[in-house]
Amino acid sequence: MSSLSPSRLFGLTCKCWLLVSALAASIGAPAAEQGAIETVTVYADFRESDVTNTPASVSVLDSWTIESAGRQHFEELLSLIPNLNWSGGTSRPRYLQVRGIGERSQYQGAPDPSVGVIVDHVDFSGIGMVATLFDLEQIEVLRGPQGTRYGANALAGLINLRSKSPTDRFSGRLVTGVSGDDGRSFGLALSGPLGSSASGPRARVAVHRHQADGFRDNAFLDRDDTNSRDETTARMKISWEADPDASFELTTMLVDLDNGYDAFAIDNSLVTLSDQPGRDSQRSRALSLFAEWREPANFRAQSISSVASSDIVFSFDGDWGNNEDWAPFDPYDFFSETLRARTTYAQEFRLLSEPGSEILGGSSAWVLGARVFRLQESNDNQDFFNGEVFTDLQSRYSATSSALFAQLDSQLGSASTLIGGVRVEHRNARYRDTNGTKFSPSETMLGGQLSLAHEVSDTLTAYAGLARGFKAGGFNIGTRIPNERREFDAEYLWNLETGLKARWPQRSLRVNVGLFYMARKDQQVSTSFQDDPEDPLSFTFFNDNAASGRNFGLEADFEWWPTDQLALFGSLGLLRTRFDDYLTATRSLNGREQAHAPKYTYSLGALYQHSQGVYARVDVAGKDGFYYSDSHDQRSASYQLVSARVGWSDENWDLYAWGNNLFDEVYTVRGFYFGNEPPDFPDKLYTRQGDPRVVGLGIDYRF
Repeated sequence: MSSLSPSRLFGLTCKCWLLVSALAASIGAPAAEQGAIETVTVYADFRESDVTNTPASVSVLDSWTIESAGRQHFEELLSLIPNLNWSGGTSRPRYLQVRGIGERSQYQGAPDPSVGVIVDHVDFSGIGMVATLFDLEQIEVLRGPQGTRYGANALAGLINLRSKSPTDRFSGRLVTGVSGDDGRSFGLALSGPLGSSASGPRARVAVHRHQADGFRDNAFLDRDDTNSRDETTARMKISWEADPDASFELTTMLVDLDNGYDAFAIDNSLVTLSDQPGRDSQRSRALSLFAEWREPANFRAQSISSVASSDIVFSFDGDWGNNEDWAPFDPYDFFSETLRARTTYAQEFRLLSEPGSEILGGSSAWVLGARVFRLQESNDNQDFFNGEVFTDLQSRYSATSSALFAQLDSQLGSASTLIGGVRVEHRNARYRDTNGTKFSPSETMLGGQLSLAHEVSDTLTAYAGLARGFKAGGFNIGTRIPNERREFDAEYLWNLETGLKARWPQRSLRVNVGLFYMARKDQQVSTSFQDDPEDPLSFTFFNDNAASGRNFGLEADFEWWPTDQLALFGSLGLLRTRFDDYLTATRSLNGREQAHAPKYTYSLGALYQHSQGVYARVDVAGKDGFYYSDSHDQRSASYQLVSARVGWSDENWDLYAWGNNLFDEVYTVRGFYFGNEPPDFPDKLYTRQGDPRVVGLGIDYRF
């Protein structure tokens, strides 16, 4: 991979496609009993579309995949998605990276996400811990800038989670399970009509609770639950077809993750020595309303309204130890706590043409829309030394973004579609804190896309596209920030992408291959330095602009049912990143790879299901090593994990056993390099390990 270049990647793409084509051609005539490759619908764009005809790199995890490969949280499914990584500085993934782009933390200042997270039309970008799995219908991961559809919060891509919809008839689901680490879970979902009328409203209610100790033993406190997980999710969705031309969908949710945070150890093991274990909790309440009116002769009108409120507590033992173990260097005790409250309001209106109302001679379907998004966030941070407050910063931030967007889908003959979109977004922001710092940035940003999809045949689609994404600029706070680095500019990203998508239903085979090249202008880089080597909390964090950067690579996935009993599936992500012409406040990063951007990610899996109900699934996932930060050159090691599930199911019951990380691989998901150990405080790499081996049993009853 060290000599990988765009030309070599293109050659590799062609070779992979020729290999897949040859494999497909070698498959014999389809047998009647072979498994079927179903149509997969993408909901994250303006119009619902078949993923095969979507001219972009998209991964879709359906309910079958979610239920067979995951159990509680999106964290368990990340390895199935190429070129997706996460920063393990929180109890659950809150900060994500797509193609090497994304935040790794938010300690102070304004939220500024690069990866969008949407749950049932509600924007949770930057606070993605809400991505629990129970009763989800689908997860869509759109890679690359979503400059027309989502704007500034989706510079790198978008993750769209969609819960299950109400059913016409009464139905339900009851799940329960136990696992190692004292894990236990219980969930109930009920769905059906609210009245006797077949055309009346329908509702679905789902509640789930998960608890576990968190895979850490605190030797100082003699406890095994200081890193615990206590996670509750409750959703209700009501849908109503008021008449043939009007429909409504109301969703309300409460996601309460009250987790401990004691994840780091002085010796980088799973045995901690903290005397003040931290907490990582997020309690989010949200409401969304999707309404649609159809005027068959002209257009559809859509309204998407949402409001959300989140209370977040993030605290940790700053020295990761206790006075007894630090003796005779005594006292030495640090603790940090941040209380964060975020409220968002969003309103979007769209007009979409209906068949027969296209423009440009009837060749072009159109979309027009506007969106207003309001965010308010408060951060109250206190750092303690030997029980006394020595840092106390309270900040208030608000931002209003207003956007206008338009898109044309033009038919070029019978087999080609040209899609062009543009988005203009204006943001006004205000920030103030108790240090007397004030900022009021305002800027207008422009993005969009131009893509071409061509149906080579009934089973094969080729596409190419150029997109421009953007991310708002901002400011850095703190007394040690140099004046010339106090503010940073907006980042723009050009993404050139091409690929092939194929679905052979008669051969039960689906393949996607894509190649991308991203050029980043005024690339925003997060870095930090330790002000006082004897104070582990004395870090100055700031964002800066690199002159430019490059991210390019390949993404592929496949699913194949050679028989109705056996399925094979997998994914591959190749990624190369680098900084161009960038000098930080302390060092040069010219030519270096970007942080949290592994050169490869892959997954391979197989599912066998017998006609009598017995089934087994095995997954292998791997990831290359990556730089932990742009502030130092420490790297993780590459690793691969094996998971499995075996069970028996029929129309109503599913009884199963499962195991994650079956070979107990030691791997890391976050790393810091600084001085923390008295009396000399040498710089040292401190890492957080991922979850070790865990096995469990589950029961799923459907009625």
